[in-house]
Amino acid sequence: MQISETTVEVRYAETDQMGVVYHANYLVWMEIGRTALIRDIGFSYAGLEEKGYLSPVIDLNIQYKQPMRYGDTAVIRTWIERHGKLRTTYGYEIAHPDGTVAATARSEHTLVHKDTFRPVALRKIDPLWEAKYIEIAKETD
Repeated sequence: MQISETTVEVRYAETDQMGVVYHANYLVWMEIGRTALIRDIGFSYAGLEEKGYLSPVIDLNIQYKQPMRYGDTAVIRTWIERHGKLRTTYGYEIAHPDGTVAATARSEHTLVHKDTFRPVALRKIDPLWEAKYIEIAKETD
């Protein structure tokens, strides 16, 4: 299993009146993590879109454990939890630099043709990308 790691400095605009990061910002950080993972293994989500494909989220689950606050650094760890014929599940851990976990999450995605939104298998779009996902996933179909 390959884990990609990237960091984000928490900005004031990402916090709520309680001074903690507003929950929806974790979704943005997860996208940053996915993009970093894809880049780290040698591919490009932007390149996938240029070919006419999208990867919409079809399921999402987040567990909030400890707050992140303005000025903190969020350490985002991302990996492939499961890869199947039409679905990929990404796993995430968002933590403080000392290792204290702020949130864990999973997001499930499928690939669709941009014009029709019909599902398409990654192996038909990019067999090398498919092979890499199979290699690094915790589980496969």
